[in-house]
Amino acid sequence: MRILVTGAAGFIGSHLAERLARMGHDVVGLDSFTNYYSRALKESNARDVEAAGARILRTDLATDDLGSAAEGAEVIYHLAAQPGISASTPLEDYIRNNIVATHRIVEAALRCRSLRLFVNVSTSSVYGAHATDPEDVPPKPTSYYGVTKLAAEQLALAYQREKGLPVCSLRLFSVYGPRERPEKLYHRLIRSIVKNEPFPVYEGSEAHTRSYTYVEDALAGILAVLDRAKACVGEIFNIGTDQEIATGEGIRIIEEILGRPAQKVIMPRRPGDQIRTRANIQKARAVLGYAPTTPPRVGLEAEVRWYLEKVHGRVPD
Repeated sequence: MRILVTGAAGFIGSHLAERLARMGHDVVGLDSFTNYYSRALKESNARDVEAAGARILRTDLATDDLGSAAEGAEVIYHLAAQPGISASTPLEDYIRNNIVATHRIVEAALRCRSLRLFVNVSTSSVYGAHATDPEDVPPKPTSYYGVTKLAAEQLALAYQREKGLPVCSLRLFSVYGPRERPEKLYHRLIRSIVKNEPFPVYEGSEAHTRSYTYVEDALAGILAVLDRAKACVGEIFNIGTDQEIATGEGIRIIEEILGRPAQKVIMPRRPGDQIRTRANIQKARAVLGYAPTTPPRVGLEAEVRWYLEKVHGRVPD
């Protein structure tokens, strides 16, 4: 099957593109290699993806021609986005990379006659401060990221409702693991402990609870739609673990794995941050057969191994 993956050099996109290629699919990945974080990390991800047999094209969804890349695709996984909750990232970047880019890739998808399914990969941030609801509850995002990802999701689904494009959307919950972006919690924490550097902690965040979802469990949900395409069209699914732990507990586990404490520096509260996430995955269980299994310690041990073996002293992060 020919499959197009946007954001294929990023954290989750690289895992997906690599897995699909190893499954025997003809995979084309698109990525613009923006400087939002270390390009060296993305280049490292891309080498692993290409070693598995996928091709990666340097493509900006917001400006470049997408027709030739999408031609012949049977499935499109759209993961490329302006990620994260960052006070330093202007709204214009979120609009460009989440809304404009999504509009252009769904337009390209609409012209692709071979397409069976367009999978929009969204986020639990669309729910807002408390992400614990099923998919049919109106979202209440509290950040530029959540607002623009919700807009992108609804834009893609509008093409399904009005133009018949076979779209579904997956809302991922706090994914972590090998290749995690360097500004995300566990990557930052591991780096700071290994390098003996201060670790900034946002005020009150250690009490926040999360459905921290190991990347392999997220992949299981993302891949499950391949075999259930007809049942997924027009639908939204929460993809994550329905077990939650406090951020402070996750920090403690990493400290135990590495054998030393973090040098915590308390920073002012981060606007738009989520207080609690717990993935309601009843729908994904029923329709997709989705069943995440990875305990936090197992997943965090894997991320620590990846950092020590693939990043520390090898790739600038």
